[in-house]
Amino acid sequence: MTSGPFLYDDDPAPLHTGTPRRRTGLLVGLLVGTLALAVAMAASIGVFKGSAEEQSTEVATVFVRALAAGDLATAYDLVCDDVRARVLAPDLADTYLRPGVPEVTGTTRDEVDGSPVELVDVRWDDAGAISRTQLTVVPEGGTKVCGTRGLD
Repeated sequence: MTSGPFLYDDDPAPLHTGTPRRRTGLLVGLLVGTLALAVAMAASIGVFKGSAEEQSTEVATVFVRALAAGDLATAYDLVCDDVRARVLAPDLADTYLRPGVPEVTGTTRDEVDGSPVELVDVRWDDAGAISRTQLTVVPEGGTKVCGTRGLD
C-alpha cells in the first residue's frame, strides 16, 4: 500500500476486509459439468451420424443410383483409395454397374485384414431378370465403397 500524503485525513480503506471465500464447489461443478457435456457429445455421435450399418446403406444406395444414372463423378467420389488406384472414373461402370434398377437389400458386418467392413447386398432388377452383388464398404475418411463381388 502507498503511504501519505492523502487528500483526506483518513488512510485508504482496504478493499477486501473479510476472510476470502473458497470456491471449490464452483470449480468442481464446472469440471463435472464439462466432463458430463463431453460424454454426452461423444455418446450422441451415433444419433447424428447414424450407425455403421446406416451409413453403409446410405453410401451404397447413393453409389449404385449414381452409377445407374450415369453420374460417374458422384460414384467415383464414393470409392476408396485402393479402387481409385486401380480404376479410372470412366471405367467405374464396367466394374460395378449391372443391368437393371439397383436396390440395397441388406448389410452384414465383417472384418477384412483386421479392419471392420460392411458387406452391402444389392439386388439388380432388369425387367424380371434378377442379379445380386455385394459391395464392400469401409470407413476411410468417411464411408467408402471398396470392392464388389457377384452373388449369382
